[in-house]
Amino acid sequence: MSLVSILLPVYNEEQTLNELYQQLKEATKDSPYKFEIIFVDDGSSDNSYSIIEGFCHQDKRVRAIKLSRNFGHQLSITAAIDASSGDAIVIMDADLQDPPSLIPEMLARWEEGYDVVYASRQQRKDTWFKRITAHLFYRFFNLIASYKTPQDTGDFRLMSRKAVQALSQLRERNRYLRGLCFWIGYKQTAISFARGERIAGKTKYPFLKMVRFALDGLFSFSNLPLRLSSYLGFVLSFFSLIYLTWILIQKFILKDPHLVLGWTSLLAVILLLGGLQFLILGIHGEYIGRIFDETRKRPLYLIEKKEGFANNE
Repeated sequence: MSLVSILLPVYNEEQTLNELYQQLKEATKDSPYKFEIIFVDDGSSDNSYSIIEGFCHQDKRVRAIKLSRNFGHQLSITAAIDASSGDAIVIMDADLQDPPSLIPEMLARWEEGYDVVYASRQQRKDTWFKRITAHLFYRFFNLIASYKTPQDTGDFRLMSRKAVQALSQLRERNRYLRGLCFWIGYKQTAISFARGERIAGKTKYPFLKMVRFALDGLFSFSNLPLRLSSYLGFVLSFFSLIYLTWILIQKFILKDPHLVLGWTSLLAVILLLGGLQFLILGIHGEYIGRIFDETRKRPLYLIEKKEGFANNE
């Protein structure tokens, strides 16, 4: 009998965990598969891990991992993937915006021979700002990225063991998993769903985290910002040379007596060029910072304790 691992990163979700666990039991109760349910507590400051430990004591299928601190959503998913042993895994969030009721449909597509079954959001009940920014991001990402990904698709997906083994070889620190899952290839398909509202609690992706996550995706899968900064520098240098030539012509050939005028426009040009230089340096700095992160070779995460595994060391 095949084993399926359900992976759930958790950060301050004490208000949703009991309902989530009940829905997981309902979604898996009539399945012909064996299941393990792996919760990874990503440094929660509430009672999330205590609740998960309670699940472990009443259900032998439940495993719990507590990270030593908050490492972030993508790295907590990575910790769950590393701990999984299923013939297939299902990655989903713990806020119930990813409905457990879709798991049987994902498994059915896996039985058809697909290695990755991802859930595509046809509707989402988020704030208007989050809907608009997400819509724009996915389309902008595909416009500049060297590798295209399906639009409006998050981390909610099923992956075969073959796909998991391929993904596990990618150990970069600034992880954009939904991009990496498509980068590995293999046979992939989509199922559609309507993403619901959080049943409780607050989003774990406020504006600044959304921006940081978007930058990780863009800089991990595209060198276009570097090329654009080079193109921009070339274009500005070209027009600056033309402007300098015109100034010299005015001074030495046309003998323009009013050449001293125009300091306002000159200051505007200097400020524009200075701003663009800092922008270009910032883009380069983003790439260099990510290179620095990778060269330090620090572990992606640290585990404080585990529960429900055969060896909890």
